[in-house]
Amino acid sequence: MRASRILSMALENLKQRKLRTTLTTLGVVIGIAAIISLAAIGEGFRFEVKQRMESGFELHVLIVFPGSITAGLGTPFRPSDVSRIKEVENVSVVTPLTTLPGAKIFRNNSGTEERMGAFSVGAANLTEMQKVLPKRFHLADGDFPLENDTGSIVIGYKAATYNGSALVNIGQNVTLELTKGDGHDVVTRSLRVAAILQEGGTAGITDFDYWAFISPQLAAEITGGDYYQIILVQVANLKDSDQIASDIEAGFERYSISILVPSAFMRQVDSILNLLQVFLMAIASISLLVAGIGIMNIMTVSVMERTREVGILKAIGAKSRTVLSMFLAEATLIGIAGGFIGIFAGYGLSYAVASILSSVIQPNQSSETIFSTPGREPLTISPIFTLEWTIAAFAFAIVICIVFGLYPARKAAKLDPVKALHYE
Repeated sequence: MRASRILSMALENLKQRKLRTTLTTLGVVIGIAAIISLAAIGEGFRFEVKQRMESGFELHVLIVFPGSITAGLGTPFRPSDVSRIKEVENVSVVTPLTTLPGAKIFRNNSGTEERMGAFSVGAANLTEMQKVLPKRFHLADGDFPLENDTGSIVIGYKAATYNGSALVNIGQNVTLELTKGDGHDVVTRSLRVAAILQEGGTAGITDFDYWAFISPQLAAEITGGDYYQIILVQVANLKDSDQIASDIEAGFERYSISILVPSAFMRQVDSILNLLQVFLMAIASISLLVAGIGIMNIMTVSVMERTREVGILKAIGAKSRTVLSMFLAEATLIGIAGGFIGIFAGYGLSYAVASILSSVIQPNQSSETIFSTPGREPLTISPIFTLEWTIAAFAFAIVICIVFGLYPARKAAKLDPVKALHYE
C-alpha cells in the first residue's frame, strides 16, 4: 500500500476519534511547550547574566593584586613592577591604580566644610584608564586634567550628585583630607573639580560612580612614595588571557601576586549555565515522556477496539507491515501536530513566564528588594529562541510518539486475522 494511502487512512482514523486524539495531542503540546519555553528562558537568562558579567568585568582586562584577595594583600607594587608587566608579550596597556584608604572629601557649604558621601579616592593616569576601561570613563561634564596636574580632582557621578541635584560643580574647590599613620598626621589639599564622570551603574567588581580620582603625582606626594594596590592589564587578544596571566606570574616571586582573569571566570559561569539549562530540559522532557505513555495507553485501547477492523484488512490482503505502518502513521501525525502546536504555545508561554519572573526579581525599579541593588539596572529576562532547540524539540516529539506507539502497532500487526474477525 502506498504511503499516501496509509497516511490518509491514519488521518481518517484520528478524525473519527476527535476527543481522544485531541487529548492525546494535548499531552504532546504541553511537553513541547515546556521544552521550548524553558529553553528560551534559559537562553535569555544566560544572555542577561553574560551581558552583566561583561559590563562588570571587562573581559580584555586582567586585574593584578599583590598577595591574595582572600588571605590579605601583600606589599604594594612599585613602578618597577609595572615596567616588568609592560614587557610581557601581547599586552596592550598597563596602568596602575592607587587607593587612599581613609581619605575624605569635603565641600564648602555656606561657609562650612560638609563631608560628601562615602566613596573611595583613587590615583590613576586617567588617559590610560580611559583606554583600559572605555565603558567606565565617559565625562558628564568638564575635561580630564593633564597627567601632571596635582591641583585637580575628577569625581564620580553619584559622589557629585544627590537625588539629581549637584553637590559640586566644575571649577568648584573641594578639600581632600587623608589621615596617615596612627591618626595624628592629617594631610589636607584643596583641589579644583575638573570633571564629573558620567553615570555608569555597572554591577561589577568596581562601581566608579562613587569614586574620586586624583593624579598619581599628588598621591605620591601625600603618601610619601610611589606604590600601587592594583595593576590593570589590557590584553591584545582575549584568547591569550590565560597565557598572559601565566607570563605575568612568572615574572614575580611565587605566590606573591594574584591575577583575576575575567574570561576564565566567564567560561566557568557559562559552563554552569549550560548545565542548568540541560537540567531544565531534562525536567521538561519528563512531561513529554508522560505524554508518550499516554499515547501507548490510548493506542493499545484503540487496537483492542479496532481488532475486527484489523482482521478485515488482513483478510483482504493487507500485510502485517501495512498494519504496522498505519498505526505508526497515526502516532507520527499526533507527534507532528503536537510538536507544531507546542512550538507556538511554547513561544507564548516563554514570554508569560519571563514576564512573571522579571516582575518577581525586580517588581519595582524604585523599591529595593533582596534581588535589587541601588543604582543598578533592573534584571529583566527576555526569551531567546534558537533554531537548534526548536528543531530538537520537534524531532523529539515525533520520536517519542513513534517509540511509544511501536508496541501497540506491533501488537496490531501480529493479530491473527481469523481470531480478529471473531473478536467481540
